[in-house]
Amino acid sequence: MTTTEASQTQQPRGALLVVEGGDRCGKTSQCTRLLDALHARGIDARAVKFPDRTSETGKLIDLYLKGAKDVDDHAVHLLFSANRWESMKHIRALLEQGTTLVVDRYAFSGVAYSAAKGLDLEWCKQPDRGLLRPDLVLFLDLDPIAAARRAGYGEERYERVDMQQRVRSNFMSLADGSWKILDASRTVDEIAADVSAAAIAAVEAARSTPLCSDLWCS
Repeated sequence: MTTTEASQTQQPRGALLVVEGGDRCGKTSQCTRLLDALHARGIDARAVKFPDRTSETGKLIDLYLKGAKDVDDHAVHLLFSANRWESMKHIRALLEQGTTLVVDRYAFSGVAYSAAKGLDLEWCKQPDRGLLRPDLVLFLDLDPIAAARRAGYGEERYERVDMQQRVRSNFMSLADGSWKILDASRTVDEIAADVSAAAIAAVEAARSTPLCSDLWCS
């Protein structure tokens, strides 16, 4: 088989779509809506959520987030990073098989939250250097005061307005050309329409571009 024939028969890869935002911004709802929209178009897509609380590192993270266990800020940051790294082989395999992934939180959350606790932002980026770079980051932007009015706010460790304001600022400092910032104060349907349109465009673009394992490497 020639190189040209091989490239013609190669399975187009899936897109790595990341949904980010502060607490109670509606990420989970939008991830579900996006997955449904992709399936409706015949796109093979799966959901991924970080932290993965079912893994060994995830079980420790779950205790920490629920306030049942205290861990040094540096150590817990590395724990969150390890939680992402232990999924990378599986995530890469799915993408290479043509499956698009809708990821609820990624390394950006890890950096934004740890830096909001006072850790150096550049130090926080180091453990995640070399992770797969997303094709699209959908950032659901919601004022922390508005988020605090939503049901369930305050149930987990980081759900405090002052903390969320710092988190939001850190997210904005991490944004680059792969990000689409969306006003999350609108209706669920309005947000979902914008999320779906941006994601479908990213899925199409990913078909002809290689995967990149260079998050924050440059």
